[in-house]
Amino acid sequence: MARKRVAVLISGRGSNMVALIEAAKEPSFPAEIVRVVSNDPSAQGLQRAEASGIRTAVVDHRTFGKDREAFERALQGELEANGTELICLAGFMRLLTPWFVTRWTERLINIHPALLPDLKGLHTHARALTEGRKWHGATVHFVVPEMDAGPIIRQARVPVLADDTEEKLAARVLEVEHRIYPEALRLVSEGRVQVVGGACLVDGKPVETFS
Repeated sequence: MARKRVAVLISGRGSNMVALIEAAKEPSFPAEIVRVVSNDPSAQGLQRAEASGIRTAVVDHRTFGKDREAFERALQGELEANGTELICLAGFMRLLTPWFVTRWTERLINIHPALLPDLKGLHTHARALTEGRKWHGATVHFVVPEMDAGPIIRQARVPVLADDTEEKLAARVLEVEHRIYPEALRLVSEGRVQVVGGACLVDGKPVETFS
């Protein structure tokens, strides 16, 4: 089976991007990272990708002012030019419009630092601590037009400890992010994930979730 051609979209340092690149170095991995694209030319992840031999591109959203669809059309053109089959969002800090998302239905993947459907949006680690939660974690999901609401592919949790700070908790969650994102990409690339009734089945079985 041919390896799936994957583009990773970033806005910053790209730590989850690096985890995906490292996983894809294994010859048996069913996906290859063919391009890393950023909306910010100063994103540190661009240099990290280039250091791994991955070609990069910049589609600077500021060039398009408030015209989000024009930005996304330029992004779409970049992805199509490289034969992209799957997209992984790795700290991509732009809300994508339905115009873009629907063109990549069940081929657009995101990782979120919380146990969805709880704690959607930003500042999840601080909110987990403020709310006194006992468990926190990360979720890989397909992207749908509604933010942080797509079918869950993979989820993992970590305990919230008594002496946790936001930084300590974030670091522990990041460790599981780096583990489950490559796992999820493998499952999708191997065709083992099916969306039925708005939820993912993996090998015909419901995904284990913790929220």
